[in-house]
Amino acid sequence: MLTITNLSKTYGNGVVALDGVTLEIGTGMFGLLGPNGAGKSTLMRTIAALQEPDSGRILLDGTDIVRYPHAVREVLGYLPQEFGVYPKISAENLLDHLAILKGVMDKAARREQVANLLKRTNLYQVRKKAVGSFSGGMRQRFGIAQALLGDPRLIIVDEPTAGLDPEERNRFHNLLSEIGEHIVVILSTHIVEDVRQLCSRMAVLHEGRVLLQGRPETLIARVSGRIWRREISRADLPELRRHCQVLCERLVAGRTHVRVLADRPPDEAFVPHEPDLEDVFFAALAEVREEVSSC
Repeated sequence: MLTITNLSKTYGNGVVALDGVTLEIGTGMFGLLGPNGAGKSTLMRTIAALQEPDSGRILLDGTDIVRYPHAVREVLGYLPQEFGVYPKISAENLLDHLAILKGVMDKAARREQVANLLKRTNLYQVRKKAVGSFSGGMRQRFGIAQALLGDPRLIIVDEPTAGLDPEERNRFHNLLSEIGEHIVVILSTHIVEDVRQLCSRMAVLHEGRVLLQGRPETLIARVSGRIWRREISRADLPELRRHCQVLCERLVAGRTHVRVLADRPPDEAFVPHEPDLEDVFFAALAEVREEVSSC
């Protein structure tokens, strides 16, 4: 169990990255959803003991990892948003080197673990190739392989599917689902679909604050009966925005469709829309913006 209590972080330039974040994260996949700049990466780095918070506590199975950062480093697998590799070293040799750095000193055990991870990430056939020659998807799979070295109890993946093609993204989803069956896995992303497909629990982070958290189906139920949609001309959008909480607009077969959040349809042209996790995300952000504009 990972317990985060009143975690705050303000950078030297005055940017409030975390503002009283409180979360409880158990075994399985936990989705941390938020727009770019929401504070997700700051939270991930703080949990990984790469930086200290200004205040607050983080407990991993009862151990305070702010006071004892080595406690989390010993059991952590971390795939940051961007990571470097030694481009001319083969995947097999680089993974072996990283295993040594993680404390896997027995040569036979290390060889077996490296081979198993290369197979699990579908990289065994290219294990002799230089990592610098890998595609984006292959590099991400190598990234999760190194995160799994040493049998970690906590894995953090930060924006892991950004830039992947649909096939690689689906392969990566399957791998994360398999990993998340027995340990704590935190998936930080701005891609709603990733959270919907993978996570049994989630939170929405915005400007360093947790807007909501819970099971995706529970959060979806909260906006049930309050989402409406219709086709509209783009010329009418500004007027609609003045009177309604417009969650999103998109082109469907060349026509503009909008979804709004309201207790009743704004006019007779609106029809009910069955909500999904994307509506939950947009509704949470819309309600915050409305609070700010009314102040």
